[in-house]
Amino acid sequence: MDPEMVALAGTAGTTLVGLLTTEAWQRARDGVTALWRRAEPARADAISAELEVTRADLLAAQTDGDTESPAELGAEWQGRIRRLLATHPEEARALRALVDELRPLAPEITSVTQHATASGHARVYQAGRDQHFDNR
Repeated sequence: MDPEMVALAGTAGTTLVGLLTTEAWQRARDGVTALWRRAEPARADAISAELEVTRADLLAAQTDGDTESPAELGAEWQGRIRRLLATHPEEARALRALVDELRPLAPEITSVTQHATASGHARVYQAGRDQHFDNR
């Protein structure tokens, strides 16, 4: 699968899960359901119901202080969206438009944890967001 499509699925899954506990959750649910309704109409209602379950799980995780569930649920939705794009690549444009619409509504990520190990003459470059190199 095209790396750009994989990245799009990752961004979409993270954005979606980030919105499910906000006031914009219904817009996120409706947008994702519409995507499935176009690509796989028979599954659209089930996807909508799964989003409701994911929202309930996220709200329970917030109440319980569970910090692991959001990342796990985000990974699940990233996988679902990636598989949808693998079978229906024509939906990438609509998904990109949806992500662009929803991203400003998503809460900011407040922390990033990165781990890397380099040995020998290896180099490790990590960034929480953009990274630029000036090779002079």
